[in-house]
Amino acid sequence: MNTTQSTQRTPREPAVWPTLQANDAHALIDFLVDTVGFLRTAVYEDGDRVAHAQLDWPEGGAIMLGSGKPDAGEGDWCLKPGTFGCYVVTAKVDDLYARLVAAGADILREITDQPYGSREFAIKDPEGNMWSFGTYAGEPRP
Repeated sequence: MNTTQSTQRTPREPAVWPTLQANDAHALIDFLVDTVGFLRTAVYEDGDRVAHAQLDWPEGGAIMLGSGKPDAGEGDWCLKPGTFGCYVVTAKVDDLYARLVAAGADILREITDQPYGSREFAIKDPEGNMWSFGTYAGEPRP
């Protein structure tokens, strides 16, 4: 960990795109949009499969997802559904936690204050992916 910290922060542009696949991509998109609060920015379908979807986080950043490919070969860009994990920064962690508890989300870790200054909690989505939400926005860039 870099112990030198700057008092001036440089805003981060979304340049890293976490990706995941789902057995039922349409249902996962609905959960992430309707329950968690992502924005449905783009969904491209190929028949009944989701070829590509972009979901933006209202406070910055985004993810890409699509339908899993059970017959994916070596070299295909495909992750086994349910094996994804992601940390999402939010200034509204208590509101989000209350909304997800009320919606019956599978809470993995109750909301708590961490020793490094973040307030956070974790859930598991219907596909088995793990999502942690918290206030820790990362260390400042040099």
